[in-house]
Amino acid sequence: MNVTSIGRSLSEPSEYAHPDALVEAAWLEEHLADPEIRIVESNEDVLLYDLGHIPGAAHIDWRRDLQDDLIRDYPSVERFAELCSRHGITPHTTVIFYGDKSNWWACYAFWVFELFGHSKLKILNGGREKWIREDRPLTRARHHFETVEYPVPSRRRDVEIRAFATDALGHSENARPLLDVRSPGEFKGDVTHMPEYPQEGVLRGGHIPGAVNIPWKSAANDDGTFKSRAELSDIYERQGGLQSGEDTIVYCRIGERSSHTWFTLKYLLGHEGVRNYDGSWCEWGNRIGVPIARGETASTNA
Repeated sequence: MNVTSIGRSLSEPSEYAHPDALVEAAWLEEHLADPEIRIVESNEDVLLYDLGHIPGAAHIDWRRDLQDDLIRDYPSVERFAELCSRHGITPHTTVIFYGDKSNWWACYAFWVFELFGHSKLKILNGGREKWIREDRPLTRARHHFETVEYPVPSRRRDVEIRAFATDALGHSENARPLLDVRSPGEFKGDVTHMPEYPQEGVLRGGHIPGAVNIPWKSAANDDGTFKSRAELSDIYERQGGLQSGEDTIVYCRIGERSSHTWFTLKYLLGHEGVRNYDGSWCEWGNRIGVPIARGETASTNA
């Protein structure tokens, strides 16, 4: 089986800029045993995997596996290689991510894997909820993967796809594209976190001056799938003023919702210059000396 054909299972295969970045549930169900792919579930709720997951899927915990356990950063290149090795992932393996929350954390895991240079990555359109809603197979069995050799990456791609606070400040000061994908209440400074979520220690509400607000969910249909390219172009390009080729920084609270938007802009609309500011508001809202704006300025709630 040629895994490069995976994305062609879309109903409109030429619609997105990079259609092969998505797979549909029907295709995946037919290829659960394919040795060239590794399905990975990554959720906000890390307990969901044990309640039932796609047969053969590995579980990657965004806290335990994708974070350094001491500093606020990602694991070392050595730890990333070990993570892949124990899940049977080689540099030639196509990794297909899915999860809860319309693939928030699946897109986050996708972004982290790309940060370490793994190139064969895809998202299951609609994620966990759509798979379950369509009554597709689930199991509680944990699969034991044969350990394989994964070479230690030479570096992380921080410059290419990751932004830091200094980058966001430079965009703010020079009126360069900044996209805040949080809820309108968070953007305006009315609240410092999403409803029904814990306050994570952020002292100040608001947004980075100059940022445009397009909530992440603007990209998703009610069933968790991504909207059409025409709809996305209207939201992000016509209404939001973002242009392909621009150096755009996206951010949210801790980098998970902005990973979803990063994926949307880069792979579905073809904006190659987009970077994810994973420090996001949890860093900016507590950082000494940085400017904060409040209110509805530059907000488009598509």
